[in-house]
Amino acid sequence: MNTGVISVRYARALLKAACEQGIEDKVYAFMQTLAQSYLQVSDLRMTIESPMLPKEKKRKLLEVACGGDCPKLVENFFDLVLKEDREDLLQLMSNDYVTLYRKLKHIIRGKVVTATPVSAQTEDKMKEMVQSRAQGTVEFNTEVDPSIIGGFILEYDTYRMDASVKSKLNAILTQLKQ
Repeated sequence: MNTGVISVRYARALLKAACEQGIEDKVYAFMQTLAQSYLQVSDLRMTIESPMLPKEKKRKLLEVACGGDCPKLVENFFDLVLKEDREDLLQLMSNDYVTLYRKLKHIIRGKVVTATPVSAQTEDKMKEMVQSRAQGTVEFNTEVDPSIIGGFILEYDTYRMDASVKSKLNAILTQLKQ
């Protein structure tokens, strides 16, 4: 069976159970943390998938990777995944839960890249602008990339606005070469 289908089914079931209990927001935070833990700790996946590690230790490790103090629903979810020997799909399950939750709550991811750090006011204005154009809530991230020299790059949904000095200089260079 397709592993993508399996992970989505588990994530959908977790989301449904979380919604029934009214803790979908809390579970979302835990699944985001788990997904980030998989990205930041390269050995986590290998450790969780190891047949040598007892399931109880895997469960405790997963709880720590989620930030600790997990709701009972998340603990039961981990127990089920481990009982069914699906721990190799946990990273996909956490990512699928996050995706399904965002779709359910109409959350759009946005990002602005600047050459230097921006003030909280500027970040709020950018977020408001994106929220007014997009239909839903916006999760906004800011990044600093000195290589763009100046200006900014704004991305959300499928939209990308590149107002960086680097892209303008590249455009001028392309025109001069013609």
